[in-house]
Amino acid sequence: MTGATLQAIRYQRGSLDIIDQLLLPHETLYIPISTLALGHDAIKTMKVRGAPAIAIVAALTLAVVLVDAATAPRLTSAQDAVAFIEESLEFLKTSRPTAVNLFDAAHKLAKGVREAAVTATSGQEIVNKYLELSERMLEEDVKDNMNIGHFGAEFILSAWKGDEDLRVITHCNTGSLATAGYGTALGIIRALAGQKKLTHAYCTETRPYNQGSRLTAYELVYENIPSTLITDSMASALLAQNAGKIAAIVVGADRVAANGDTANKIGTYQLAITARYHNVPFIVAAPSTSVDLNIDSGKEIHIEVRPAVEVTTLRGPVVAAPSTEFKKDAGTVVSETIAVAARGIGVWNPSFDVTPAELISAIVTEKGVVLKGDGQQFDMKTFLSSN
Repeated sequence: MTGATLQAIRYQRGSLDIIDQLLLPHETLYIPISTLALGHDAIKTMKVRGAPAIAIVAALTLAVVLVDAATAPRLTSAQDAVAFIEESLEFLKTSRPTAVNLFDAAHKLAKGVREAAVTATSGQEIVNKYLELSERMLEEDVKDNMNIGHFGAEFILSAWKGDEDLRVITHCNTGSLATAGYGTALGIIRALAGQKKLTHAYCTETRPYNQGSRLTAYELVYENIPSTLITDSMASALLAQNAGKIAAIVVGADRVAANGDTANKIGTYQLAITARYHNVPFIVAAPSTSVDLNIDSGKEIHIEVRPAVEVTTLRGPVVAAPSTEFKKDAGTVVSETIAVAARGIGVWNPSFDVTPAELISAIVTEKGVVLKGDGQQFDMKTFLSSN
């Protein structure tokens, strides 16, 4: 049922290439990331997106810069190297202020090199330590995602009371394009498909940036998983007309508070509400690095408001009507931006919303499945400390 998993991040020491997700699904182009500015821009402009992927790309961007000969003069001593690494990580953190994975990765990397500096006698020792830590993050992210897929599929199958027609809905993009590989929520769908337990997957369009129609649909087609695209406003109707067939709504997370409140792509909250009404499990899939124990609830999560132009315009390849072929100029697909809203209208464009823990059935991490106790909230701190 499934084919090879898409590789969105290609890394070997001294070289980093990522798929430019702004061109998907119509063009697959790997772009080189060789400077801090390029890494920062790739994250800020959403050439790469998804909390885990953002952290990995930021970490590996600095890894590439550290082995560049042009950086060597700033890495002479251990103290110089630590200072450069910390300064660079602080800069990369400004590319996406809501991504807790990015901040968590930066903290761990900075802590690791500071500890190494206690006994290091040269800047190169610090560089080597950073390379070891950042490359390990890449490897562990893929492993963690596969564990999330396993635990999530297991949970859905254990809770499923229907027949063999098992269907799942997902939102935004949480696959290989959002992680170092395999994915979180989409990893659960991959795991179900791999076990031949999944009949069908539905992905929401995910306006206004269309990560569902551009990216998740791209991955589902790439891996030959039976799937259908719906607009965000169709989810409730889909649940009503397929009663007893939808096993779960599975989403990712940008940040999870200590009580389980979850910030994720805008539109997640309304899916949780309709899931509750239709008695369908609503599952959040996220690595433990997305859990921020420093905030008690979702009320403390800062929500990024993005430019109005993302709502009022659309960009894509020109179709050479009446055919469905893309128009080309000298062999290159021609893309254009079009206006889709009345000029002068005000726009509110929050990138995320917060789903209350009360509406979440389970939170799936690489360490296992977190369930609520007697109350309506999760105890993420106790779970993480005991696993």
